[in-house]
Amino acid sequence: MAQYLLSVPGSVDDEMPSDEAIQQMFADVEKFNDKVRAAGKWVFAGGLEPISSATVVDATGDKPTVTDGPFSEAKEFLGGFWVIEADDLDEALQWAKEGSAACQGRVEVRPFQSE
Repeated sequence: MAQYLLSVPGSVDDEMPSDEAIQQMFADVEKFNDKVRAAGKWVFAGGLEPISSATVVDATGDKPTVTDGPFSEAKEFLGGFWVIEADDLDEALQWAKEGSAACQGRVEVRPFQSE
């Protein structure tokens, strides 16, 4: 069984939903999470803090540097993700459709490299 990353992209241009809508989304995502767990497909998932909380570490040169903020100036960012196990891409896409409905946003599906 392969593992897939179901990532939830966001944009700084997105309208902020109401508190009520956010609470409904959290409830819907938790129901989806429970369904993924019950199906035995769950590996890991999480929501991320805003991009303003990011820190970049670069130890590729002579001296490591630590920089506040995201690694690039972009309007889009990763808001959260699931890592699931699925028999194939078609199954992963089906889970992504349900996850997209639950989080009320787009979901990108990418397979992990095989070992």
